[in-house]
This record gives sequence, C-alpha cells and structure tokens, in this order.
Amino acid sequence: MASLLIISILAAVFHSELIADKVGEPFGTIILAISVTVIQVALIVSLMIAGGDQAITLARDTVFAAVMILLTIIVGLCILIRGYKHFEQTFHEKSVNTVLVSLVAILVLSLILPNFLADPDSADNTPHLMFIALVCLVIYGTFIYVQTRRHRNYLLSERKEEHDEAHVTLPIYISLSFLLISLVIVVLLAKTISPALKKIILELGLPQALLGVVIAAVILLPEAIAAIKAARKDDIQTSLNLSLGSALAAIGLTISSVVIVSMMFEIHIVLGLTGLNSLLLGLSVFTVLLSLSKRRTNILYGVILISLFVTYIFTILYP
Repeated sequence: MASLLIISILAAVFHSELIADKVGEPFGTIILAISVTVIQVALIVSLMIAGGDQAITLARDTVFAAVMILLTIIVGLCILIRGYKHFEQTFHEKSVNTVLVSLVAILVLSLILPNFLADPDSADNTPHLMFIALVCLVIYGTFIYVQTRRHRNYLLSERKEEHDEAHVTLPIYISLSFLLISLVIVVLLAKTISPALKKIILELGLPQALLGVVIAAVILLPEAIAAIKAARKDDIQTSLNLSLGSALAAIGLTISSVVIVSMMFEIHIVLGLTGLNSLLLGLSVFTVLLSLSKRRTNILYGVILISLFVTYIFTILYP
C-alpha cells in the first residue's frame, strides 16, 4: 500500500506537470504546488481524524517539516548541484524577494504568533485560529495575483525552454481527469495506511514528530525530483520557484485547510512551535535570505543549508 501511495503521488504530479506544460509558466508551478498541497492536506486530515487527541500537533509538525525540507535540503541540493556543475548561478532577485517576504510573514503568523496569543494547550483558541487562517489565505492569494497578473515577469525563467520530442503529450482534459483520480486514490490510501504508519514509528521508539517528517518527505519527493532536474539543466530559477513557492503553499493553504477541518470535526490543534524548533526555523529562514540576497550563489550556500536540515533531524532523534 505504501508503494501504491507513492505511485499515486507520482502520477498526480506527472499529470499536473503535463497540465503545466499546456498552460505555461508561472501557472505550471502553481498547479504543481497546489496539487502537492492537496495531497499534504489529505494525509494530515486522515491522520488527525484517526489520531484523535494525540494528533493535536500533527499539522504543525508536518507543515514545519515540509518547510524545513523545502528551504534547506531541496534548495540546498539545487544550489549545490547547480553550483558544482556551473560554479556561480544567477536568478531574478525580485522573484526571490517576492516569495521570501510572503513566506517570512506567513511563517511567523502561523507558527510563531500562536505562542503569544493564548495558552498553546488551551482548547479555546478558535478566534485565533480563524484569524491566522484568514491572514494566510489573504497573503497567499495576493502572492498568486502578483505572480500571475501584476508582476508575472518576476518569476519567469531566463532560460529558454527546451522541448523534448519524446515528451508525453495528452489532451488537457485527460490529464486533468487522471490528476483528479490520482488525488482521490491518494486520499483513500492515506486514510487506510495512516494508523499503521503511526504504529510503526511508535513501536520503533522514535519521536512522534518524526511522523510529520515522513509524511512531508513522501509528499515532496516528486517536487524535489522536479526541482533537482531543473537545477541540473542549468535552470536555477525554476528550482527556486518550485521550492519557495511550494513552501508558501504548504503554509498558506495547508494551515487554512487544517483549521477548517479542526473546526468541523471539533479537533483541538496546536500550531505554535517549541523554542528549539522556532530557533531552527529562524536560522533556516535567515540563512536562505542571506544565500539568495545577492542574486548569486555557489556550493557553500548549498552545503550550509543541507547542514541545517541534518541538524533538524538530529534534534528530533536526540532532543
């Protein structure tokens, strides 16, 4: 079933990429990010409903894990691979700044601010959750408007597209149908496999927070492959669009969806990060800001970001 789940996720992203080829950029990366976010929400909601009171921090852990994976290991690998092959790499400074300013605001509001609004363990935090969900949607919606309408040229790659003659081509309505079918299969498989996945982690004596990392890693695997492939093709702009745009979607859409579900099923959730994770998140965001602030990067930035991800995993296993 785990194999079927991965195959279904790969199929969903494959067809979203075919749709993206039809509609062009920047709509392509948006479709891919939203498809991955739908899968992430489905997995989180399935585990929340199955886990009951023990799943109050699952959404927070999974979203935090997704952000750390995207900002450190995926961006780090793209910079490292691209830098090793082509030394320095350049990209649109305005595009990166547009994504990062939205990402920093949404991260602080959704994962840091809840610790200061009310007691994190209190069940009476509905107004706070509703406000956070609304603000996340507003910021993400405005970013999509800027990306697709107002300043669309910011996030377009300078590299000319190379069309692969052997590339699979299907009518867009067929790809859309298969995308929807794949997402439904993912939801059903996630609901079935989630209790077993949690049981395995607990039986191995591993921290429950590792469950969020496993979920995020499975979800983001296809997107990571797409970003790394773009970096190998000397297209660091597309790699950054995928990584940073997905991190923004992972927060803006997932938090809002999880808040709505928690209210519907009366599930208490906690969004605020612990002190250690807040420190790691701040350090990672600050490092990414410095790494991408000068429109040029090299392998050093990639190694540092990957080291931060290793540190994150180490603190989970040995808190």
